[in-house]
Amino acid sequence: MISAELVFNIVFGTLILIGFGIFFGLIYKGIDRKISAHMQGRIGPPIRQPFRDIVKLFTKENIVPENAIPWIFNLAPLIGLVATITILLYLPIGGFAPIATNATGSMFGDLILVLYLLMIPSLAMVIGGFSSGSPYATVGSQREMATMIAYEFPLAIIVVTFAWAIGSSGAAEGGTFSLLAISSAPLWGSVGILGFIGLIILLLALLIVTPAELSKIPFDSPEAETEIAGGLLAEYSGRNLGIFYLTDAVKTVVMGSIIIALFFPWNLTDFFAFEGIEWLGMILNVLFFLFKLFIVILFSVTLIRVAIARLKIDQIVHTYWLWITLIALVGLICIMWDLQLLSSQIEWLQWYNPIVQMLGLA
Repeated sequence: MISAELVFNIVFGTLILIGFGIFFGLIYKGIDRKISAHMQGRIGPPIRQPFRDIVKLFTKENIVPENAIPWIFNLAPLIGLVATITILLYLPIGGFAPIATNATGSMFGDLILVLYLLMIPSLAMVIGGFSSGSPYATVGSQREMATMIAYEFPLAIIVVTFAWAIGSSGAAEGGTFSLLAISSAPLWGSVGILGFIGLIILLLALLIVTPAELSKIPFDSPEAETEIAGGLLAEYSGRNLGIFYLTDAVKTVVMGSIIIALFFPWNLTDFFAFEGIEWLGMILNVLFFLFKLFIVILFSVTLIRVAIARLKIDQIVHTYWLWITLIALVGLICIMWDLQLLSSQIEWLQWYNPIVQMLGLA
């Protein structure tokens, strides 16, 4: 039986997360555009420009094409935004446990559910593109589906690797796919040198998957303005386009938070004691989380899209199905071998120590 207090905490926490995701998503979009402009020798728009864009889009007329299916065309952006915000409920953010937990502290979902929810915004864009009746949007939707099929495979390898490693280490309270278990027991401290290398390789693979998940250059062929006039968003305008814009902003925070939960889950309170001033520790944890989020977005979005030109759709599929998948598999093998070596060492010590004690050599 869910108590009224738990329901209130979930509702109140959800409202805070909605504001957090939208506000900082737009902030980081502005920072990303500003940094990339300076790296390209331009001044760039002000950091507050995404907020201006949203206000402008929501005040513009919302046009529905004649050949579109109106209810699908209008519903697709909302589904994408709701699904993206829902993911935030399952992520540990700023030292706080996920909102989607019950009274005992167990989560209602895990990393598998997060992966399913991550697909919904992209599927919403695909459905919206097909429902618009535009040939440009149809081509963009086809490209988006091909891109999804390409990057989901290495992403699944990364997730399975973490689940297997957590299960093997015996820290799988709440399930091997539990984000709480993964973030509370970082793998960096439970692996050897080979596993450490494997984690770095998996981090590299996930950083390259992120721009495709966010449809950023060089993996933005579904929205290539110079080729297909905006692709699957070619017919969207006004409020609907603004909702897709918000979805992209929140999804940026979501992807960064997933990377942080998997690879950098530490908080400042893990290293420093704030006895008597817990509120200061909570504030510093949030600020530290925002700093980590900035670093992750810088390396996974900004630097990649500035350094590499847009790829063709066949190049995107080839890159993810071959090279990124191979990279993820190498990371999986490194961690698997490392944990097997550690396990064999433990078994050897369990066999060796009693013999030494029996012979009086220790």
